[in-house]
Amino acid sequence: MEYSPEFKTNHKTAYLAEEYERLDAEREEAHAAAAGDPELAALAADDDARIAERQQQILGEIEQILAKDKEEASLPKAVVLEFRAGAGGDEASLFASELRDMYLKYAEGKRWRVAIIDDLTLQIDGQAAYEALRYETGVHRVQRVPVTEKNGRIHTSTASVAVLPIRQKPTVDINPADIEMEFSRSGGAGGQNVNKVETAVRLVHTPTGIDVRSSSERSQLANREKAMAILAAKLETLAEEEEAKKHAELRSGQIGTGDRSEKIRTYNFPQDRVTDHRLKESWHNLPKIMLGGIEPIIEALQAAAAGGGIGSAEDED
Repeated sequence: MEYSPEFKTNHKTAYLAEEYERLDAEREEAHAAAAGDPELAALAADDDARIAERQQQILGEIEQILAKDKEEASLPKAVVLEFRAGAGGDEASLFASELRDMYLKYAEGKRWRVAIIDDLTLQIDGQAAYEALRYETGVHRVQRVPVTEKNGRIHTSTASVAVLPIRQKPTVDINPADIEMEFSRSGGAGGQNVNKVETAVRLVHTPTGIDVRSSSERSQLANREKAMAILAAKLETLAEEEEAKKHAELRSGQIGTGDRSEKIRTYNFPQDRVTDHRLKESWHNLPKIMLGGIEPIIEALQAAAAGGGIGSAEDED
């Protein structure tokens, strides 16, 4: 790495850059004093070696700081959880809402900042949130007797969860010409100022048909920025899924495929049991789990990932 004056503009490297330049000045001063004096010239040569060694150490320290900054910038600053009803009609829609509430309560218990983007979309701020929830993408299945079921038959319904990392710097470029934008009034309950200003934003990415809406913020600009961040996350996820499909045989060491279509978990109410099919492990006390008590499952998934990961779910129980 070569020295650059730009290192002084980063508060993390400024002190090192100043030390580097001070050593440059010290070298020049020593050479100026040694002009015409062989004995001082010999001392200046010794100083050159010492200064050069220290400057290389400084450059190494700066390189480590910049590499860490780059790594941190690539990590998600937030995560968006998107819920969608699957098979099962009204029961599936109800289950999707219950999953949303489960993750909302879990996030609140962790004291993370949560924004409700729309009825079935949450944004949770913090890198820790992504690390905890990154393995929740997939189909969640529920087995129970619906309230409307008169004969006591157990029904099976599904809802999908998509976990979208919101990064400091998106890895995709979005052409503004590819975006259709609409504004509307945000929904809300009561109050004189509700629904009077068109602050809600809806974006449609025409090449893919991806549709994003944000109404959680009070200003149109803030909702537009949030919607753009979610759109970028969706496009990144889409690109990653397409790339993963090309190399499916290389995914055997991962926790699932990260695909929303893969069934990852079953919530069996009659047996008071939730089973994660990737881990082939079960937990009991479903009422507590549905109230946000999913920490043991999250920890088990993280431990499995740290230990090398496991394959996709195959268990149909």
